[in-house]
Amino acid sequence: MEEPKKQSIQYAQRMSQLPPYLFGMINQMKMEKRWNGDDVIDLGMGNPVDPTPQPVISKLMEVATDPKTHRYPVAYGMRNLRIELAKTYAKDYGVTLDPDKEVLVTIGSKEGISHLCLAMIGPGDTVLVPTPAFPVHIYAAIIAGGSVLRIPLAEESVFLQRLEAMCANVYPRPKVLILNYPHNPTGALGSMELYERVVWLAKKYGFLVIHDFAYNKITFDGYVAPSFLQVPGAMEVGVEFGSFSKSYNMAGWRLGYCLGNAEMVNGLRRIKGYYDYGIFSAIQIAGIVALRHCDEDVIHQAQIYQNRRDVMCEGLERMGWEITSPKAGMFVWAKIPPPLDRIGSMEFSIQMMKRANVALAPGIGFGEEGEGYLRIALVENEHRIRQALRQIKRAMKELEGELG
Repeated sequence: MEEPKKQSIQYAQRMSQLPPYLFGMINQMKMEKRWNGDDVIDLGMGNPVDPTPQPVISKLMEVATDPKTHRYPVAYGMRNLRIELAKTYAKDYGVTLDPDKEVLVTIGSKEGISHLCLAMIGPGDTVLVPTPAFPVHIYAAIIAGGSVLRIPLAEESVFLQRLEAMCANVYPRPKVLILNYPHNPTGALGSMELYERVVWLAKKYGFLVIHDFAYNKITFDGYVAPSFLQVPGAMEVGVEFGSFSKSYNMAGWRLGYCLGNAEMVNGLRRIKGYYDYGIFSAIQIAGIVALRHCDEDVIHQAQIYQNRRDVMCEGLERMGWEITSPKAGMFVWAKIPPPLDRIGSMEFSIQMMKRANVALAPGIGFGEEGEGYLRIALVENEHRIRQALRQIKRAMKELEGELG
């Protein structure tokens, strides 16, 4: 019998719109070097190495033995956790939320944003995204079938002018604006004045707002990040996403939330019912403990990041880099100095991996507006950061000599 031809596997058309995931390439290099015994210092991924607060761990261990938690949870989150999230927003931001209609629990903020895009965006819809951008802010909309228009980030007044010009001149009118403050990767900050103007524009031009607020509690030098939902009228036009990943060092626990406009929350709730069964109940109960009892842990963790920021920025400045010290987030957005800037951020990152055993995130991975920059994560301790700086300095000198 004739051997049948091997069947050709064809991806859906949407896959052609997804470029190679550059961070995946860097991670693969990192893992291969570690498999070969190399000590790679990972400053590429915002993956906290510090432990989750002990009360949270203890509650998880306690509750995980209860057979009632072993059943399917509801997809949109336990009511007690939704109530606690509403209480937290009332305490921290003075925002009143209905836990049954305006609060939903997600499997981290990335999952929630992606699924909300599926609920809100389709072919023919236009989405505005400030760039450079965390990839999910662009590609969640593209996967959902939308068209993305990029707005280069700039100082607040210039950015708002660009936003209004796009809203006034683009047809069909934009349906969604995705914001992210404190910003990943650049560390740019959102202000109440910016949010007030965005709400005004949203009402004038009829677009909705999705705000990614994942770094809300990692702030430095006395800065306090405002919530988008604090602005009068914000609940009429948008939602805000948050996460336990960064402030509570619960990245692997996959616990986040969506708050705000009841219709948008309901859209996410409906679509999640088809995609998942929510988060393990013991993790959600542990999340309640985090919100109730771990404020001091969050403050302590922010101080740790601030100390690491100081070590990183001071070290880079001594090496001749031009650095703006961020007031929030867990990254330093660093411009590659000449003459090595001419090789590009991806090649620079590859060379630092090969020569310095340091993983960095290339700016091009956040869009073409990020070219020439690196995103450096503050996840390692101060000793390891100093070690990384020494290794980067040696590798740069070696590379500069070869380039001439």
